[in-house]
Amino acid sequence: MDDTPGPHAGRDEERSIDPSATARSPTETPHGRVLDRRILGLAVPALGALVAEPLFVLVDSAVVGHLGTAELAGLTLASTLLVTTVALFIFLAYATTGAVARRLGAGDEKGALAVGMDGIWLALGLGAVLLIVGYAGAEPVVAAMGASADVAPHALAYLRFSLPGIPGMLVVLAATGALRGLLDTRTPLRVAVTGAVANAIGSVLLVYPAGMGIAGSGMATAIAQIGMALALMWVVVRGARARGVSLRPAPGGIIANVRAGLPLLIRTLTLRAAILLTVATATSLGDVQLAAHQIVNSVWGLAAFALDALAIAAQALVGHGLGARRPEEVRAVVRRCLQWGTLAGVGIGAIIALGGGLLTPLFTSDPAVQHAAHLGLIVIGVLMPVAAWPFVLDGVLMGAGDGVYLAVAGAISLVVYLPLLAAVALWAPDGALGLVWLWVAFAGGFLGARALTTWLRSRGQRWMVLGV
Repeated sequence: MDDTPGPHAGRDEERSIDPSATARSPTETPHGRVLDRRILGLAVPALGALVAEPLFVLVDSAVVGHLGTAELAGLTLASTLLVTTVALFIFLAYATTGAVARRLGAGDEKGALAVGMDGIWLALGLGAVLLIVGYAGAEPVVAAMGASADVAPHALAYLRFSLPGIPGMLVVLAATGALRGLLDTRTPLRVAVTGAVANAIGSVLLVYPAGMGIAGSGMATAIAQIGMALALMWVVVRGARARGVSLRPAPGGIIANVRAGLPLLIRTLTLRAAILLTVATATSLGDVQLAAHQIVNSVWGLAAFALDALAIAAQALVGHGLGARRPEEVRAVVRRCLQWGTLAGVGIGAIIALGGGLLTPLFTSDPAVQHAAHLGLIVIGVLMPVAAWPFVLDGVLMGAGDGVYLAVAGAISLVVYLPLLAAVALWAPDGALGLVWLWVAFAGGFLGARALTTWLRSRGQRWMVLGV
């Protein structure tokens, strides 16, 4: 397997870890509270930014929901298409973070900013292509999704007015990845919060006083995303100019970013496939189970933000440590992030498992759905510590630029998961227990396989390529 650490890696600058590397800088390895402060100093602001982003859809749902059922259904369809599309390009953040952090750790700040600029140019190019494809394909895609005659016009209106924000969304990913690699998670937090507030105000004003309806909500989202992209891009550009880094697109750097991002795209596709197949299986179990699955999945997604924040911290610190040729520091970061992840998983899991009975009435008044969702919440509460490991270790290996292995691990995990899903679809008992089987298969089987494959990799040394 190719262990190239990042898009700007040069083989002549790399060397695999060796025991003597530790002896050269033993005092540079942080321990205890110092390391905790570094991890939490990155994770806490990252968590805030992660939570701020879903507020865009939440605010749009609240505003559009008062227009009518057809409008809300159209928003659901359109926003699902947008979120899924952008999620496929999350590698713009992941690949950039590790590569920038590695350069920064090696003391090459100019190189780090150059990587960040390459990521932004790639995001702009991809965004332009998606914008054109989106306008050309919006109508047939909405039709293929099965939208009714009442819903389709509203879905198309939201899509057409929000599509100009697509390039901005991708630039936000790339610029956020660059800033995380520079160990700055506070700037993305401030921009995300400001963007969420601006979107809320703009959505209300354009939908109602301006009389644009659902199209106004789409326009407000596009304006907010473009504004966020400009704000984040300006921070990176200002740093690049101050250090004499060229702002012009570098074809070699952009192509290298594509090479580094493709394995992470495959990894993301395996994850999205598992999620979609899980929803399809829940649908086959019945309406009650499907409704309950939505509740459990919503709570799961919220809890995952805390684990994602730790993964972001691990990604930045691992990339920095490898670039600085400090293997013991990297090992310390991995151990400590896993400890924090396990602790977070136990704490969050306990709250979900013990408080599930209080949460379900907030979502539905149907006793059957409440019961099924409650059992599902107990399952994810118990298995949340298992989920912490693949989240954190994904961040570790992304920080190391080990995308090819993550793609392979994702494919292996999906192959393991498929027979478990088939067993649920064929033999799961009726009623609430069917949902229990499904979440045991996903949280225990699929994520368990991801935890095992990434843990086995992390125990070795092939991913620990030092330098840039």
